[in-house]
Amino acid sequence: MDVSQANAASVSSSDDRGAGRIVASAEPHSVAGPIVFFDGECGLCHRTVDFALRRDRNGRLWFAPLQGSTAEALLPVETRRDLDSVVFWRNGCGYSRSAAVVALLWTLGGIWRVVAAVLWCVPRPLRDLGYRWVARNRFRWFGRREACRLPRPEERERFLP
Repeated sequence: MDVSQANAASVSSSDDRGAGRIVASAEPHSVAGPIVFFDGECGLCHRTVDFALRRDRNGRLWFAPLQGSTAEALLPVETRRDLDSVVFWRNGCGYSRSAAVVALLWTLGGIWRVVAAVLWCVPRPLRDLGYRWVARNRFRWFGRREACRLPRPEERERFLP
């Protein structure tokens, strides 16, 4: 079992606060790859999207703001209201908080897959504790944006509404 399979197995038993797996609120989407849902007003989230775009050389990842229509169609209301978490959506399952970070890094491959494996070894409650600490301080450390990140022309096709 690889990290992504183990991640999916462990998050299915998450608590009611949405610390792991997210159940779809709509029919599966037609995009043929994983989606990274991000807070469009968060400076750290914008940097995370930039980080992923630079390292996703195969163009497998799609990106959508949590405030957008794609998130509205796929994610439950409580997930869209909880803007303190990035959501990684793959194969009809959404992963939040540290599980989303691990899944994203695993998908990027290369050295990032090693980083994901190391993070996976840290118990999820401890990973999520660190994630929540960063999430609480992200606006102070990275600022708030007035609007969602606008993709450059060469990136436009990888962004969903």
